Amino acid sequence: MSKPQNTLSQSVKISGFGLHTGAEVSLHFQPAAVDYGVVFKRVDLDGAPEVPALASFVTHTERGTTLEKGAAAVSTVEHVLAALTGLDIDNCLIEVDGPEMPIMDGSSLPFVKVLEEAGTQAQDKDKQYFEIKESIRFYDAEEDVELIAVPADEYQVSVMVDYGTKVLGSQSAQLNKMSDFKSEIAPCRTFSFLHELELLLDHGLIRGGDLNNAIVYVDQELSPEKLEKLKKAFKKDQVSVKSNGILDNLDLHFTNEAARHKLLDVIGDLRLVGAPIKGKIIASKPGHKANTTFAKLLAKAMKEQMQRADIPAYDPDQKPVYNVTEIQHILPHRPPFLLVDKVMEISEDHVMAVKSVTMNEPFFEGHFPGAPVMPGVLQVEAMAQAGGILALSTVPDPENYLTYFLKIDNVRFKKQVVPGDTLIFKLVMTEPIRRGIVKMTGKAYVGSSLVCEAEMMAQIVKEKNK
Repeated sequence: MSKPQNTLSQSVKISGFGLHTGAEVSLHFQPAAVDYGVVFKRVDLDGAPEVPALASFVTHTERGTTLEKGAAAVSTVEHVLAALTGLDIDNCLIEVDGPEMPIMDGSSLPFVKVLEEAGTQAQDKDKQYFEIKESIRFYDAEEDVELIAVPADEYQVSVMVDYGTKVLGSQSAQLNKMSDFKSEIAPCRTFSFLHELELLLDHGLIRGGDLNNAIVYVDQELSPEKLEKLKKAFKKDQVSVKSNGILDNLDLHFTNEAARHKLLDVIGDLRLVGAPIKGKIIASKPGHKANTTFAKLLAKAMKEQMQRADIPAYDPDQKPVYNVTEIQHILPHRPPFLLVDKVMEISEDHVMAVKSVTMNEPFFEGHFPGAPVMPGVLQVEAMAQAGGILALSTVPDPENYLTYFLKIDNVRFKKQVVPGDTLIFKLVMTEPIRRGIVKMTGKAYVGSSLVCEAEMMAQIVKEKNK
């Protein structure tokens, strides 16, 4: 069942401090057009450069996920991206005036609340899901981290964490419906072990942190000297350890809040795939490095899936819509310059046609002797003839019309076409015909291989003498 894409109903703003830099930063969430995705815009830099929320732009994964494009970088993006995913928001421009997202309370809930204030609106184009059709696995043997994607009817995430410490133990969490994200996952705060916290403090990397935006698991003896250091760092008169092994000043929202926060991070990092996921993610001891590596793996699989879906299915036993004789009632071209043998499918906005390439083609005599290759220009011409059949199908008397090329863009030849190949053309009209002007994208395949593609514009003209 298809669902429309969503964006915000209005702009909304939130401000806070970066966990590591301690710098104040504001996020300005704005509505965006269909297929825009999520893009960060660094308005504090010259030219306001943009960084798309895609896995290909991940540069660092220590203590958070950092995206970088050119001179612009944005870090700790996972909590913001998780909030957008949890609220089913597909398209959003995020203007930010600093390099690090505000940590807020260490969870996604503040972002969820402010985005809910903005509201969402359905857009006039359906979502393009990345549907997991077969298992995809990532395993880091060195870290013993594993992420698996398996088929499921909707986006589900299951997480298990075990860091070999008694204070945290083994925890698990799962989210079966993204509609439960706000109540079950969004409030879950980031966490750290005391030995990690000390290291961060020693290196001045937690300037925006306090005991309210991170759960600290005390995994080592808390000496008087360490207590004094924590009091000074968090500006507290008293710091102690609670009975459940965490530093005081906050209560756990859930007994398995650490696992739930890891699940939140998985959702945020996998938003970098670039499309809503339809499938179940099972993660064991996930972290930003593994999450974003898995996001890249999923993005690659999605691209391959889209390419396979775009390949027209040609059945030689199927009766054509038009055979070569019928095609000559539509097109003025004649052998040896008629380069379409049959039309297998045709609709208001697409056509699928076929050309069998044999050694008898006259152009092989000179192109090239001893090494026959179909000229690329004739591949484009063949695609244009298939497109012409589609364009002329819009008039009642196609025999009285001609089509003339006006423009060709982005022509790419991917593979040689040789005698014995069967070219399969798929042409899609990109805009309605206006004043006889036709715009199409065309692709030519041999088997499952894309051999040629182009964007074409032509004009259909009625012959004056008919």
